[in-house]
Amino acid sequence: MKRVVRQSKFRHVFGQAVKNDQCYDDIRVSRVTWDSTFCSVNPKFVAIIVEASGGGAFLVLPLHKAGRIDKSYPTVCGHTGPVLDIEWCPHNDQVIASGSEDSTVMVWQIPENGLVTSMSEPIVTLEGHSKRVGIVAWHPTARNVLLSAGCDNQIIIWNVGTGEALIYLEDQHPDLIYSVSWNRNGSLICTACKDKAVRVIDPRKNTIVAQNMEEPMGLNEMDTSNGVLLPFYDADCNVVYLCGKGDSSIRYFEITDEAPYIHFLNMFTSKEPQRGMGYMPKRGLDVNKCEIARFFKLHERKCEPVVMTVPRKSDLFQDDLYPDTAGPDPALEAEEWIDGKNGDPTTVSLKNGYVPTKNREMKVVKKNILDSKVTKNAENSCPGNKSASPTPSISEAKLEEILKEIKSLKDLISSQEKRIIKLEDQMSKIAI
Repeated sequence: MKRVVRQSKFRHVFGQAVKNDQCYDDIRVSRVTWDSTFCSVNPKFVAIIVEASGGGAFLVLPLHKAGRIDKSYPTVCGHTGPVLDIEWCPHNDQVIASGSEDSTVMVWQIPENGLVTSMSEPIVTLEGHSKRVGIVAWHPTARNVLLSAGCDNQIIIWNVGTGEALIYLEDQHPDLIYSVSWNRNGSLICTACKDKAVRVIDPRKNTIVAQNMEEPMGLNEMDTSNGVLLPFYDADCNVVYLCGKGDSSIRYFEITDEAPYIHFLNMFTSKEPQRGMGYMPKRGLDVNKCEIARFFKLHERKCEPVVMTVPRKSDLFQDDLYPDTAGPDPALEAEEWIDGKNGDPTTVSLKNGYVPTKNREMKVVKKNILDSKVTKNAENSCPGNKSASPTPSISEAKLEEILKEIKSLKDLISSQEKRIIKLEDQMSKIAI
């Protein structure tokens, strides 16, 4: 009997590293022992966590800036401890979040053409964790919603637009949280914990929907090292890529609705082991070359793009490889999501290639008790004015600087008052 080979358009996907002149060289990739990707990419920039003295830093490079990166190249360097995780906002290609050993999350607005000088002032600092923050993950469809997980075994979901915490998940994990990911519409999160349990959680109800799945739907054992596997899932093609940290391979599988569910496709291997990996969103790929995935593999001193391609003879657009994919426009605002609304990703066609739109600048309006009173007073005094322009927030560093200046002025006034009293006392003695 002839053996029946399963038909799949991804059976012949092959990976290829780019030429040396298209790599990013002479980068001091972070040596921190943490199991995040250390790299995040989007259609404009590649960001890489790097070694930094006296704090934490990461590089942000425009994609076209390949070649040797000068040691004096500016970095994003506002954290006081090593940076552990970074992730670009899916709805704004110039906004990136970072989590650090200093227990804070910072959100940064990168200039349109990249950094000219080092950046130490984030647009907002999110404080709520008591231990280091090792995971940051943006909501896939709601604007300004960001999740962070720390070594305090706690997950916090933030509204970055107001700088406030929306949800605290404090009691769901008895041990260290290894990874967190949102589902496609952001209604649920899935977590992996040191207690060897996988939990599916409804964050708005603070309830576990599923946990301790005893029997897997499919099982595929791999001959791999003891390093961590970094998974990347292509929801458009139902292909999952597994990149071993400390390994030198990328394995990829197709996921189907029928048993055995998991189908091994192929494996890309190279000589150098990877220390981290970035994964390009679909809208950043070259559809003219039938590119279905692009990875940014971190070596000890460089970042090497690896391109995954489906071989096709035709030059025409391949509809079956590129269904409409998640675009940069959010489906919901943060307030709508917290009120219980869900929205699937807003999709875009890649038929003519993705054309980026101009990103609007991110505004952060810190809320305080007086906000509602001030707004009401403004509305009462100006009935014709329906919307009040938000007051720009002052960063904590700037606030501290102002407070120090106020204190020094008060001290100066106090010393001058003492001097005046002393002089007046001398005057009274002379008058007598």
